[in-house]
Amino acid sequence: MRRETLTGSRIRERRLINGQKQADLARKAGISASYLNLIEHNRRRIGGKLLLDIAAALEVEPMSLSEGAEAALLGALREVAALNPSADCELAQVEEFAGRFPGWAGLIEALAQRQSSLEQTVVSLTDRMTHDPQLAEALHDMLGAVTAIRSTSSILVETDKLEPEWQDRFHRNINEDATRLTEGSQALVAYLNNETSDHQQVTTPQDEIEAFFQRHGYHFALLENGGSDKQAQDGIESMIASAGDLLVSASARAQVQRLLARYWSDAQAFGFDAMLDDVSIMGLEPASIAAKREVDIGLVMRRLSSVPGPILQPLMQDSPYDIAEAGLGLAVCDSSGTLTMRKPLPRFALPRFGAACPLWSLYQALSRPLIALRERSQLSGRDGAPFETLAFAAPVSIPQFGAVPLLESHMLMIPLSASGAAQSIEPPRPIGISCRICPRDDCAGRREPSILASGV
Repeated sequence: MRRETLTGSRIRERRLINGQKQADLARKAGISASYLNLIEHNRRRIGGKLLLDIAAALEVEPMSLSEGAEAALLGALREVAALNPSADCELAQVEEFAGRFPGWAGLIEALAQRQSSLEQTVVSLTDRMTHDPQLAEALHDMLGAVTAIRSTSSILVETDKLEPEWQDRFHRNINEDATRLTEGSQALVAYLNNETSDHQQVTTPQDEIEAFFQRHGYHFALLENGGSDKQAQDGIESMIASAGDLLVSASARAQVQRLLARYWSDAQAFGFDAMLDDVSIMGLEPASIAAKREVDIGLVMRRLSSVPGPILQPLMQDSPYDIAEAGLGLAVCDSSGTLTMRKPLPRFALPRFGAACPLWSLYQALSRPLIALRERSQLSGRDGAPFETLAFAAPVSIPQFGAVPLLESHMLMIPLSASGAAQSIEPPRPIGISCRICPRDDCAGRREPSILASGV
């Protein structure tokens, strides 16, 4: 059944819900019952005034009957089916299902979106609970108070004869520890409530850096416009000074200073307009672009990741990519595997403190420096998204005899559209974000059990 046939099915389903006879609806719409029967059985296309008249007779919005309203719903249902292959959904009847049962179809879409949102929340909270210093300190204080109360209570219970003076002292200690425990619990609840509010409190340098770059969309027009080194330095200092409460710690400010200085240097070596011209001709081919411009592949990857998605997508005609939303993702690590630069994507999160998936091509490139790697991957989980990843590692230190070179690895993450993912001959390689939130049990690279059960 083609997509344009949905309108007739929706009309028939709405008529039955309203308890209307076909003849009555046809009379109100000003057409014959036989013609309405052809429409409802998807043998006649419908639009314009007739669609408006039928919608008015059914007392619904015309958009709820039109085929255009179904495109997003159909895409969502197909995606849910693709993410749950074991369900063996009847994809050939998906349009008929959406047309006959729009309420159930909408419910399935809403539940899938809710599940995706909850999985992202698990990722965020797990990362924060593992590495948040304020949370760790609060929990440490609470455990200390609980331990002190238990210890003191044990003395009172196990000691048969205790002098009144010591009894009073122990009772006083229990009272003080209980007060400390209550205050700590209240502070912890207030902190967690604040963490789930719309204005999330930034507590670590990594949080501050990410919030700063997200505010600017990872693109800094001020540093793209040329000028002298002094003007660039003044601009960087001005942006950091105007960041307000985003950049609180000295560590975050220093790291942002370094990252923006590198951004400026990259922009000087490879201008924004020249980059767009190369992409329009060669596509997303960092190696080819780097060879043409005689620059490092890693530099080209960094520059490509700085282009906003709405600017980059129109240049990629007939491409298998879906980059209109957030552009390209980027992960950069040093020789230890520590992420030194991060641009996550909505469906490709990046851990703030390392411990990422060892299957990433980012780490594979470290073992094969100066070799450009390209592969199609899919994140594990029910909402796993398909990506194409490009990785390249190169020395950043001057080669010396007897010295091990320091390497830096780049990985560009490019979201694939549904049609683009289907074009791949070989199945995509499954990867994860980190072991703590990866549901794959058969992974040879697993370091620790996952907190997710049954792929939830």
